[in-house]
Amino acid sequence: MDVMNHSARELASLIRRREISPVEAVQGALDRIEARRELNAFITVTADQALAAARVAEAAVMAGAELPPLHGVPYSVKDLTATAGVRTTMGSAIYENFVPKEDAIAVARAKAAGAILIGKTTTPEFGHKPVAVAPIFGRTLHPIDPRFTPGASSSGAAVAVAAGMGPLALGTDGGGSIRIPSSCCGIVGLKPTLGMVPHLQAPDLFSVNSFVGPMARDVADTALLFDAIRGFDRRDPYGLGAEAQGRPVPLSLAGLKVAWLPSAGNPVDPEVLAATRAAVRAMEGEGAIVEEIRLDFVSLERHFLVLLQSLLAARIGDNLERFGQRIDPTLVEAVLKGRQHSAIALHEAGFAKTRCFAELQALFEHHDVLVSPTVSAPPLSIDVDVSGEIEIAGVPAGTVRGAWYPYTYPMNLTGHPALSMPCGKSSLGLPIGLQLAGRWYDDRYLLGIAALLEARIG
Repeated sequence: MDVMNHSARELASLIRRREISPVEAVQGALDRIEARRELNAFITVTADQALAAARVAEAAVMAGAELPPLHGVPYSVKDLTATAGVRTTMGSAIYENFVPKEDAIAVARAKAAGAILIGKTTTPEFGHKPVAVAPIFGRTLHPIDPRFTPGASSSGAAVAVAAGMGPLALGTDGGGSIRIPSSCCGIVGLKPTLGMVPHLQAPDLFSVNSFVGPMARDVADTALLFDAIRGFDRRDPYGLGAEAQGRPVPLSLAGLKVAWLPSAGNPVDPEVLAATRAAVRAMEGEGAIVEEIRLDFVSLERHFLVLLQSLLAARIGDNLERFGQRIDPTLVEAVLKGRQHSAIALHEAGFAKTRCFAELQALFEHHDVLVSPTVSAPPLSIDVDVSGEIEIAGVPAGTVRGAWYPYTYPMNLTGHPALSMPCGKSSLGLPIGLQLAGRWYDDRYLLGIAALLEARIG
């Protein structure tokens, strides 16, 4: 059996039992990366460093040392997240040769848990759009059908996991960037509660919409990596709450109060609706109590854009003249729009965030989990115009963000945890994702629900 067909849990166990060596595990991941080079999932492959770390890990196994939970397990990191001694490009020519001196907190914790970094995965420039292309590396392809997008901005991370280039990945999520590609590629991805995985790279720690989170082929591996990277850090103002205890992991779905949101004010592809509704019915079959609800998330898009475009303008606007043609035209467009937003518009966006937070808090007073499609249609065409409008099931539906993933970005605005998990396939064999969202600090509770549902629907 190909070593990369094992889950992270299986690999860790086999390594402990000396049935597979860390060197074999890492070499298996590197071989798979090489075999699927056409997918273009990695910006940087750290083969030499990874094999050196694997040899050290193997020596620890042979010496009978006490081993951490992910000892010898290969994993990847999205190239927006800092890795000490390994270049971190942000998918941009601006940072093409930048090598951080320190690991991001999540990376340091994954390393402490024994995981071995095999490389940095692709992302659109600064993660600014939901398709997998950037001037610095080109296009990342869907692992099943290259005619369709693998989603973004944790595009390479999702493709790497789905294609067996290591069982685990760290992604980032600024509006759905873990959940969208997880849905498109048929894997599991978690955007944690705000502060649950401290994220010090954000330039404004008090207005954070971006999160670091785990991605894997199944729920249990996602939970394993989440447990390794979560926890308190005094340097993160929201990380002070990361030791808060959410509800215990549920033992069954019986009695679970489910708010079912088929549409957030957007059209939904019939195949997506059928697959996600079937998952909800499976929850009902296990004794869950389901109530179909209505929420308008589409109207939040303009406020989300004010926040995103203003941030991009403030963060990289000074680089437009210097780097010119080497910056993605859609990023240039976002920066120029960001320069036009007023301080009043920025505060109005903050007011909208607060209203959305209050609405979700009220919802979770009476429901345990909010369930919806992750995206409203199967993966879009690889050539989709992210600045234009799309059709869903042959009907004009509006902008990509407002029509395709209105379910995801509200959870970035409010800080609530949310995950995407597979729940079926389209008639073309493309994955369909289900989103579960919950109360603050209920990350493990959500993962527990997802594990029970995963066992039910396969």
